[in-house]
Amino acid sequence: MLNELHIENIAVIERADISFSKGFNVLTGETGAGKSIVIDSIGAVLGERVSKELVRRGAEKATVSAIFDADNVKQWLDENEIECEDELILQRRISADGKSSCRVCGQPVTAAQLKELASLLVDIHGQNDGRQLMDERRHLFYLDSFGAFGGVCDAFKAEFNKYNALKKEIKKLSMDEIEKERLSESLSYQIAELEKAQLKIGEKDELESKRDLMRNFEKLSEAIDEAYGILYGGEDNAISMTQNASYYAKRASSYAKELAGAAKSLEEASFLITDAAETLRDFRDGLDFSPEEYDRLETRLSLLNKLERKYGKTDEELLEHLDKCRAKLDEIEYSDVRLEKLGKALEEQKQICIAKALELSNERRNAALELQKRIESELKDLSMPSVRFAVDFAEIENSDGFDSTGMDDVKFVMSANAGEELGRISRIASGGELSRIMLAMKNVFAENDPVSTMIFDEIDTGVSGIAAQRVGEKLYSVSKGKQVMCVTHLPQIAAMADTHFVITKQERDERTYTHVYPLDNDGRAGEIARLYGGDNITEITLAGAKEQLKAAEAFKESN
Repeated sequence: MLNELHIENIAVIERADISFSKGFNVLTGETGAGKSIVIDSIGAVLGERVSKELVRRGAEKATVSAIFDADNVKQWLDENEIECEDELILQRRISADGKSSCRVCGQPVTAAQLKELASLLVDIHGQNDGRQLMDERRHLFYLDSFGAFGGVCDAFKAEFNKYNALKKEIKKLSMDEIEKERLSESLSYQIAELEKAQLKIGEKDELESKRDLMRNFEKLSEAIDEAYGILYGGEDNAISMTQNASYYAKRASSYAKELAGAAKSLEEASFLITDAAETLRDFRDGLDFSPEEYDRLETRLSLLNKLERKYGKTDEELLEHLDKCRAKLDEIEYSDVRLEKLGKALEEQKQICIAKALELSNERRNAALELQKRIESELKDLSMPSVRFAVDFAEIENSDGFDSTGMDDVKFVMSANAGEELGRISRIASGGELSRIMLAMKNVFAENDPVSTMIFDEIDTGVSGIAAQRVGEKLYSVSKGKQVMCVTHLPQIAAMADTHFVITKQERDERTYTHVYPLDNDGRAGEIARLYGGDNITEITLAGAKEQLKAAEAFKESN
């Protein structure tokens, strides 16, 4: 439930604080006073797209905050790691340059996250919903929403995805003979070239290291010879001197035990120096430099560099590319056999899809019968006593007989008057009838919808007289199970409100200011009288308004 709404610098609203109640909340006011701005503000704080035009002229930023009960969104909050106590606080700030930021309980979130959360909190019926009802592509969605047979739907989609994957694989393998030959030749050439190279992982690094040694052969040899000579050359070399020092240190330690550590260190040093000398000698002996060896090494590196440039890959990636080429060539060479197997698998999967689609279709047809009865019952309550509503099923027109939605082409049809044939809603329903059909559907769908707040923006389009009275009564009935907010121009609907807000517009210092006020009983009577008679409020219109409010209270008490 939406408890409070704070609006600051949104269009002509400099500041407004609105405390909504349970039940039926109504907003009225003159055309252009700012009723839609309140709805736009709610949309903004629920993650809808916003623009800089929404920011009041001269202000640096606009802010909308909303406080909801947090009962229905515990799981979403846990999944998004947001801490919340009893109150769920949403906030949206829009800067003058059009940038916006969103917060939930003080924690930054994206507009997409905010919109996802909003779908659990509020259902907004805008003025476009009537046009969406005429879009027959959405009728299947409406039916599936009512039926709530997600398990059957998911089972079909899983099988359809398998079927689609097989079709894609067949399409990938199916090519004409010229294309197949061209690709085979290309793959065979690449395979031959890479196999001939006899690639090894890490070979290039090893060869480059060896080449660097060869390039510096003379300097390297000279340095090794000098080092080895110092360690092992001549009588007074490092090794013999260290060994002598170790011998005398051992003798000294036999007289002074505190010298034992020094004697041991000299002995270890002697072994280490000997090992180092032998390593230098072995490395020097292993140096095998010849112009022929150097040319062979350069030729090999040139080949490896050429392959890397040609295929844009490292030596490891070249080997992976070789494996992929072999696999692709095998696919082409054995494509006929593979295609035959895939064709059989596709036909088997098609039959599975048809069976699942038929199961889904049966569920839909059962749900359609229930939806028809429910919608007709709701519409009779909305002063459409002769209405007939039905769900028309047709087969999907493609070679498979099904698509990703199943095997049903669904559209809603209706007859608004007795004796008329059923026809498409877009051709038969007037604006007022569309509004009532949409309200009926919203009311039916709301029973299975966990969303606790419903907002209707001018549901009264094209409705008047007794029909308007029935719409008001229906909205009140819906509000007994959910919080309902409604922007309206009709006194019959406004009279049914539990809480009534009026939106007024004033000009001051050449600026426009919009204010939102809750009305008491006398204020409600005056506002309903205005809705009846405009600015010319007389004792008769005021008495009529009071009578309307009295009748509304009587309806509430009896229902």
